[in-house]
Amino acid sequence: MDATARHLRLLTETIAAVNSSLDLQEVLELVAREVADALGTDACFVYLYDERADELVLRATHGTHVDELTRMPRMRPGEGITGVAALERAPVMIPAEAHLDPRFKGFPNLPEDEYESILAVPILARDTLEGALNVRTREPRVFTEDEIELLVAIASQVAQTIEHAKLYEAAQRRVSELEALARISEAVSESLYLEESLEAIVKTTMESLHATGAALVLEDGKIAWPEGRAGAYAVRMPLRWKRRQIGELVCDRDTPFTDDDRALLEAIAHHAAVALEHGRAVMRGVLAQEIHHRVKNNLQAVASLLRLQARAEHVDPRKALQDSVNRILAIAAVHEVLTEHREDDVELGELVERLRAMLVQGLASGKAVEARVEAVSLAGQRATALALVFTELFQNALEHGGGRVEIELGECDGAVRLEIADDGPGIDGRPEGTGLSIVRALVRDELRGQLRLSSGPGLRAEVVFPA
Repeated sequence: MDATARHLRLLTETIAAVNSSLDLQEVLELVAREVADALGTDACFVYLYDERADELVLRATHGTHVDELTRMPRMRPGEGITGVAALERAPVMIPAEAHLDPRFKGFPNLPEDEYESILAVPILARDTLEGALNVRTREPRVFTEDEIELLVAIASQVAQTIEHAKLYEAAQRRVSELEALARISEAVSESLYLEESLEAIVKTTMESLHATGAALVLEDGKIAWPEGRAGAYAVRMPLRWKRRQIGELVCDRDTPFTDDDRALLEAIAHHAAVALEHGRAVMRGVLAQEIHHRVKNNLQAVASLLRLQARAEHVDPRKALQDSVNRILAIAAVHEVLTEHREDDVELGELVERLRAMLVQGLASGKAVEARVEAVSLAGQRATALALVFTELFQNALEHGGGRVEIELGECDGAVRLEIADDGPGIDGRPEGTGLSIVRALVRDELRGQLRLSSGPGLRAEVVFPA
């Protein structure tokens, strides 16, 4: 077989192999292997041209390798022997001692100086630079004109394949980006809970960018949802809403971020800002609705208590009015605790302390009050009932007891127990007043519990209800 027929066969086989894939990295690795085999060289290096950075980036090798933990070699067109071939759009051949040529550019993580000869050619697609490649041999070698033409022909065909693979890669990346944004949009629109939306955004960010870690940092510096670990490279993308920065999307990984990566992060950051404001708006609406609901319930409770007080006979009007004031202040204390902590439950220890301080200030004159209160929480409506029960019983102990009052509050075996005891004369046959009627009704209907009174010495009132 003559040289022309052999080169034609090598060209055909090489291009057939290279065209067997549309995956860009796989194409470049096939190019390196097939070209080295076609020309019988010891190594082949394939560089891809990064138009944005105006750099040739080494993407594939055959016969040697780059240390995986180091940065891939890069050079501008015109730098190094391969860079000169790319800049001049023409082959460059050095048969021996290529590393001594003044145009040679060495890289500490690429052992090129062990090769004697080099043949470098540009990879051109209709005069557009797509990259460059070179073949190397450890022994001196003069490449013939036919071999140079073969490599130029292979590079020309490879350029079309690389162009198609880049288009395919861009399309695949765009599909992945759209899928990621669609998942984020779905999470933002479907979830009423801000934490769920933020979690979906962070996890989708990590998946889409192959990140080692990601987090959303709010404007107050609080990290809303951290995931993963820090990487060698990090990008902080601002979250903007109506020209105001409301936080940052932070993404980490072990490889550099491309312009496409940053564009995707910017789109995700926009969705994150929308989710953040959407979630806050929902929370503000829910909070306002809850506050209105609580105010309405509290006003209804006040109205019921005032009607009950109005039906009572033979009472001191001044005392009746003061009792009503204390009941309203008890309801207000519950509302205050709920509003301050922005939670659905009330910590009873804090509530009891507020009520105790309020009532002691108005009623107790040198009386000793001892309180043993454990940490117990109740939902708002039940906490309001307990506040009224406590107010009535404690007020009664301060008014009719002796010089000492004891308060106990705790939880045991799934039940809450409130006990108020004084060292006074006890019930002493007195009929139950309006206050005690209110207590019995609240314990029975609102707390679903029991009230037990024991008299002598003093009066001990015990309220037990399911927690």
